[in-house]
Amino acid sequence: MTKSTETVPIIDVGSLRRDPRDLARIGAALDRACCEFGFFYITGHGIDPALSARMMTLAREFFASPLEQKIAIAMAHGGRAWRGYFPVDGELTSGRPDRKEGIYFGTQLGPDDPRVRAGVPLHGMNLFPALPGFRDALLTYIDEVTAAGQLLLKGIAVGLGLAPDYFQERYTHDPTVLFRIFNYPPSTASADENELGVGEHTDYGLLTLLRQDEVAGLQIWHHDRWLPAPPVPDSFVCNVGDMLERLTAGRYVSALHRVRNASTQDRISMPLFLDPGFDAVLQPIEVLAPDPTAAGRRRRGRRWDGTDLATVSGTYGDYLLNKVSKVFPQLRAKVF
Repeated sequence: MTKSTETVPIIDVGSLRRDPRDLARIGAALDRACCEFGFFYITGHGIDPALSARMMTLAREFFASPLEQKIAIAMAHGGRAWRGYFPVDGELTSGRPDRKEGIYFGTQLGPDDPRVRAGVPLHGMNLFPALPGFRDALLTYIDEVTAAGQLLLKGIAVGLGLAPDYFQERYTHDPTVLFRIFNYPPSTASADENELGVGEHTDYGLLTLLRQDEVAGLQIWHHDRWLPAPPVPDSFVCNVGDMLERLTAGRYVSALHRVRNASTQDRISMPLFLDPGFDAVLQPIEVLAPDPTAAGRRRRGRRWDGTDLATVSGTYGDYLLNKVSKVFPQLRAKVF
């Protein structure tokens, strides 16, 4: 079943888990959503609501902790793994500080992993808050959401006329998985529409799966205006990333989005970024022709950062390191 909230589609993917024969129908719905919006909700994803609720509770407990406890796992302690906590105004988007705090996580890799031993950036151990049960809940949650994302990529592949395992065989058999937990403080008394929790941007990888709490704030750029993406119970908001635009030659566009928390409550969001393997080489899917009208549908005629994705080459790791080094300039020289 596909329906919409305002205009952003909601796609029930439950049958995708139960019956592989439904790949074609779900794939067609995903293709329409990725072409028209670059965003969609999914329900029927199979992730235990109790696990998601547990992660939300743990996140609120952490962000309510005294600053000195949060700083104990600051990103400065994460080294080349690029993990840990950052305070409000500690991250830049479009060159401006974001009004949010957060924690960076990724695939948990021990010191004997070859990539860790080689010092490959963005690979290593997570820094976990000192909260009972946090580590186990987090790692289980990452595994389950990653599995849901891999299933969605099968549907997207079929929607593009490709074999179901196209992305897994070429890009996500050993994916780069990045997970963030963000807290957006309430709007200030003097706030105007330019005070943003995170400024307009696109995501870097293939597919983002976002769990958001009941506080609204996410906005999507579509047809020359910002559309709200309000909370939908037991759903994930998913969006196309830069690499999916690159691989589909512009058929799918990595859509601009931003967050403005205009409420009097804190807002928790938990995005997981399912990205190509770090060493994956970026090449457009040969059977897909470029769509010259795509960029104009959901962007102001140009990307937020001026990048022409059609010219991006090399590995995903190259692209990712170039991006993240601009988000935390104070760590760039130290880590990279």
